[in-house]
Amino acid sequence: MREYQSFETFWPFYLREHSKPRTRSLHYIGTTLVIAVAFYAVLSGKWLWLLAMPVAGYFFAWLAHFRVEKNRPATFTYPLWSLAADFKMYFLWLTGRIGPELERAGVKTGASG
Repeated sequence: MREYQSFETFWPFYLREHSKPRTRSLHYIGTTLVIAVAFYAVLSGKWLWLLAMPVAGYFFAWLAHFRVEKNRPATFTYPLWSLAADFKMYFLWLTGRIGPELERAGVKTGASG
């Protein structure tokens, strides 16, 4: 694996590692659960629920990589950049702006990204 020196150079690699729509969908499910668990823990004051955040996120992400994409999760080598990239990908998807980013990274997409 190439060694990345900046998030800007890592970002296109991250998107290429998530080239299949099903992979991205599983990531979106996991990230949504992470956010929901965080809100629940904060609003309820049940702080132990915060321990469920990595389980919720990584379960779906790793399922996607090992079963769908058939690659090694970038988080194993770049944990912080992968976390930041996951949230960037998620919010770009939520706002309908992921398609152009995927295209710039060389990922072939349909209309939805």
